Amino acid sequence: SANEIVFTRGTTESINLVAQAWGEKFIREGDVILLTEMEHHSNLVPWQLLAKRTGARLRFVGVCDDGTLDLEQLPSLLTPEVKLFAFTHISNSLGTINPVAELCEKAHAVGALTLVDAAQSAGHLPIDVQELGCDFLAFSGHKMCGPTGIGALYGRGEILDSMPPWHGGGEMIVSVTLEKSAFKKAPHRFEAGTPNIAGAIGLAAAIQYIEQIGRPAIFEHDSHLARYAAERLTELPGMRVFGPTEERGALVGFVMDAAHPHDLTTFADQYGLALRGGHHCNQPLMRRFGVSGTTRASFYFYNTTEEIDRMIEILDAAVRFFS
Repeated sequence: SANEIVFTRGTTESINLVAQAWGEKFIREGDVILLTEMEHHSNLVPWQLLAKRTGARLRFVGVCDDGTLDLEQLPSLLTPEVKLFAFTHISNSLGTINPVAELCEKAHAVGALTLVDAAQSAGHLPIDVQELGCDFLAFSGHKMCGPTGIGALYGRGEILDSMPPWHGGGEMIVSVTLEKSAFKKAPHRFEAGTPNIAGAIGLAAAIQYIEQIGRPAIFEHDSHLARYAAERLTELPGMRVFGPTEERGALVGFVMDAAHPHDLTTFADQYGLALRGGHHCNQPLMRRFGVSGTTRASFYFYNTTEEIDRMIEILDAAVRFFS
């Protein structure tokens, strides 16, 4: 329902809201927060800070060589001490699509809540929080044709109402005296101050636009492009492609032996090719694969296979240039 949607500045703020409001109330010393090795720093650092404040412990689901989660580890990791399992829907570096419904079901079986980082998935595939079974889900507007600085947190109503406010100010109160305040129910208790009105309107327009195109069609198109790009990249010498070979999200990460990712992206920019190079806020994941960073190509419904062919031509020229 609308009462289960909290407007935030984006995925990062949404996760921090949960870590501070829910975490400070319900996490105690000795409790466990389960994460994965593929998390964006935004779904890692807030939990590190919470663990430091509360004495909780962090555990991590490992990543296999093919970029998928090592699900065989779950029985030993998902124990009754786990109070929250927070994980990404789609890896922003590998393109791995995690089995959210399965992970949520396994977490609930031991009494843990779940938080899904949907920054990479909200604009690319159909999402139904009831079908997924998650307790929290966070996403950002700028990842789905919307403005920057706007996003949202979904939280199950009874959980949101059990959480204290995390910011104080106007519009989130019922009454105020000099000594104390009474607060509104969710979502308003988490939306202190003047909201990003223009951002919310822009986000709504973006969502309507995406819905008109159709998320299933977007997912099919994007996945085809990502698989095609991954296949074409392997044709180039000295190229290492990361992530699953079958189904993947709308991106592909790779390393070229001949050039550092930063040099490669600078070279590509000279030809009008927009790539991103670096650790992608995934430093632990980069260490897991023994690299300092990767180059990432991201795709959306407006991209074409012809553009990928052009990308391969430019990268082939880069191989010759840097070799």
